[in-house]
Amino acid sequence: MRLLLVEDDNHVAAALSAILARHGFDVTHARNGEEALQALVPDGDCFGVVLLDLGLPDQDGYEVCGKIRKLTGTPVIMVTARSDVRSRIHGLNLGADDYVVKPYDTGELLARIHAVSRRTVHEDATGSTETVVRLGAVRIELPTRQVSVDGTAVQLTRKEFDLLALLAQRPGVVFRREQIISEVWRTSWEGTGRTLEVHVASLRSKLRMPALIETVRGVGYRLVAPGA
Repeated sequence: MRLLLVEDDNHVAAALSAILARHGFDVTHARNGEEALQALVPDGDCFGVVLLDLGLPDQDGYEVCGKIRKLTGTPVIMVTARSDVRSRIHGLNLGADDYVVKPYDTGELLARIHAVSRRTVHEDATGSTETVVRLGAVRIELPTRQVSVDGTAVQLTRKEFDLLALLAQRPGVVFRREQIISEVWRTSWEGTGRTLEVHVASLRSKLRMPALIETVRGVGYRLVAPGA
């Protein structure tokens, strides 16, 4: 996987790049916001993940995140020393997919990188990368986060899209409620279960295909491929 590392500290970038390389990542290093944006033009989707440090010398990291989101649907993980909840919420509202607070454990960072990339890009059995998932009349474009039914665009919220994309990775396979909550909402709080039910109901309504997402009582949900 190609990864864009946006970090102004060369020593930190060199150490982290070495670790990521050992885990199979092809790292491109950008030292500031302008270099990051240039790396994403014209084809930002060539990267699997953007690892964005917020303490940049030329631009505010939040501003850079907003610009990246306008260029590409590539997952963005913010890295910062700001641990307050308000900062995290602000970053997520700007389009970040995850938020890591310094100092962080390398294992946790790697797990978060894999988690956000699984929600956006998945590989088929031959190892080729799919960017569009087709399920009968439903078309899911992963890089642009667009969904259509019979050619008509369907407007989904960020979490609705993440939920649908997760289930679409493996049609027919049951995803446990705990797994869905962990991957889409990145929490284990049991109270999120009601939120999950609401999002499933909203998806069924917006797609006008109530049978597409099946409830497996006591376990979770699965996506039923049309014709299956």
